[in-house]
Amino acid sequence: MTSGNEEAVITLKPEIEDLVAPEAWPRQSVGDPTGSSSFPKVLRRRLDRFFADQKLSPKADRTMWVKIAAGLAVLAGSWIALYAWKPGSWKFVALYVLSGLAQTFLLLNIAHDSNHNAISSVPSVNKILNYVFDVCGINSYMWRILHHRGHHSCINVHGEDDALTGRSIFRFTPHEPRSALHRFQHIYALFFYAMFSLDYVFVRDFESFFFPSHDYLKRDRHPLREYFILFAGKAFYLTYMLILPVVVLGRSPLLVAGAFVLVHLIIGLTVSLVFQTTHTVDTTYFPSNRSEFDNGVYHIFATTADYATSNPVVGWLTGGLNHHIAHHLCPFVCHTHYAPLTRIVKETAEEFGVPYRQHPTMTRAIWHHLILLKQLGNEN
Repeated sequence: MTSGNEEAVITLKPEIEDLVAPEAWPRQSVGDPTGSSSFPKVLRRRLDRFFADQKLSPKADRTMWVKIAAGLAVLAGSWIALYAWKPGSWKFVALYVLSGLAQTFLLLNIAHDSNHNAISSVPSVNKILNYVFDVCGINSYMWRILHHRGHHSCINVHGEDDALTGRSIFRFTPHEPRSALHRFQHIYALFFYAMFSLDYVFVRDFESFFFPSHDYLKRDRHPLREYFILFAGKAFYLTYMLILPVVVLGRSPLLVAGAFVLVHLIIGLTVSLVFQTTHTVDTTYFPSNRSEFDNGVYHIFATTADYATSNPVVGWLTGGLNHHIAHHLCPFVCHTHYAPLTRIVKETAEEFGVPYRQHPTMTRAIWHHLILLKQLGNEN
């Protein structure tokens, strides 16, 4: 654990250049004409001061290391149990699904933080833990690129924010053309969200490497080793998830395939809803371009919403992503610190008259996401 004011403040500087939009002063009024221009500076100073005053490292604390150990133990334990006990069909499915729940937990709690270098000040530790993505069938290198360049630096900007990619199935912003199909998107949304992780495992990663749609992917020359890791990671994942249970345990291919799909329906639906409810709800804003706000802090507040921030269970399970404004303000900070940071965010926003968007429960956040989809499906 790091201590000392100087080191804590230094650590709070972003470690990746384009995590948030460039900071400057806002063009738009936010309700406090006499003092609004100081809001970003005051907020940043208070967030920095929290770690300095508490003599805390912004990186992983004891709680985070317990979460890492618990998540990895459940994932490894479920597979050890499968091969040690060689259970019957129903117990096999139960243990297989347990491993899927562990993967969901690891993706939200460990992989996402390591992707932001938020777990350790030692880069190699974050890099190793970031391979949790690959263990779960998703290429960690491509996720990192898409998440940083295609989301954090251009939140809710049509054509740039990768999280708004609807593949013509969804209309996520008012700037996107509407089709007749979109009238029903609030009805079929949950079904397609459940396919999210299957899409990443079998389509999205390969598409991003070999048939990129974003300009920054077309310009990038990916290191040769990342192509090797892409194919090796997919082979490893499909081998332990699909091939070995059939070959070693003698389980029916149909049973294993069914359990595999069930696991991905759980992962896909859970991860999709955790993220979609933070930016695409009926109260968030969709800028026409990334420079619409002169200050990245105002961009974050306009495009991002929190939910269930007073529920520690939700925070534990979702990797603190329900504290999403704090995450975008401090993406390089471990999520186990988000709760007190959110209190600072709320108090400072109220003090300066800056709108703070939140929903009391995750259920309400999901409801307001579906309301937005219905609105966008019926409006030109």
